[in-house]
Amino acid sequence: MIKRLVPAFVLFLAVISEVSISAQTPAERNNQKVRTVIIPISIYTKQEMRQGQAEEYVQADQLTVKEDSEDQTILSIRTVTSSPLSLAILIQDDLTSDFNLQLKDLQKFIRSLPRGTRVMVAYIRGGTLQIRQRFTDDLERAATSLRILAGTGAASSNGPYGGVREALKYFDALPAGRRAILLVSDGLDASQGVSVLSGMPSIELDRAILQAQRKSVAVYSIFSNGVLTARSGDPIVTFGQGGLERLSDETGGRAFMQGTLPPVSILPFIKDLNLLLSRQFALTYLSTHMKKGYHKVQVLSTNPQVKIEHPKGYFYR
Repeated sequence: MIKRLVPAFVLFLAVISEVSISAQTPAERNNQKVRTVIIPISIYTKQEMRQGQAEEYVQADQLTVKEDSEDQTILSIRTVTSSPLSLAILIQDDLTSDFNLQLKDLQKFIRSLPRGTRVMVAYIRGGTLQIRQRFTDDLERAATSLRILAGTGAASSNGPYGGVREALKYFDALPAGRRAILLVSDGLDASQGVSVLSGMPSIELDRAILQAQRKSVAVYSIFSNGVLTARSGDPIVTFGQGGLERLSDETGGRAFMQGTLPPVSILPFIKDLNLLLSRQFALTYLSTHMKKGYHKVQVLSTNPQVKIEHPKGYFYR
């Protein structure tokens, strides 16, 4: 259903995206220094998410971008057809063996991705990345690279965020455009030890967020119990889930979870993820802020029924 209806939405957004790059912007006319920024955004209606399927037509009306509360000039919005998705699927290697029951559904998800999608598959083990399949547009090859998890504490690590940072480096060789990570993890950063986790900030999480924002990669995450969270109980689970929520929210993705328990099935999450990815766009705008440091970003629509998910900001250096 989603695949069939996406083109109609793409045609409508083409009206928005046809901004002449050759025409002078107000900043250029005033000889103001500008730089190009690309961010991933997802546009959909609240009703679509409740119903779990895309409608044929969404009235997005006028979109505006604000950086540090100041209006910026939109250059283009690259759509699903004009900018194929690059998706890295990262799986924490010390998830409990229950997650093996979800592998077939994850394989079906990979095979169902639109033609031209590039997929990488990797496992996070011991805080580092073990790649099973580098970015490829052979979806069958990517799907079959998934393997069964051992479900033991042997792979327990300092958490998933170092692996996320390592995976982000592989996007550098790809063209700019629509980029995303799907992280399956318990979100637990155990670098300070499990007993002292509560309330402590994670430096690795902060670094992963900043690097994902800098590389315009939206991180979607699915919570599933790891060996440590399964043993430690709800307080530690909640802390790990909070890390996943922050990572996804601040990069323009979404965190999927079902209470403090691992999902019986990831199919409802995959259904929502499919919708979000089918409505993901690469928005390019001119920033008038040349100062190094963190810049807050807002993407707004004049239609109150439209929901836009995007990175909360980025770090410029």
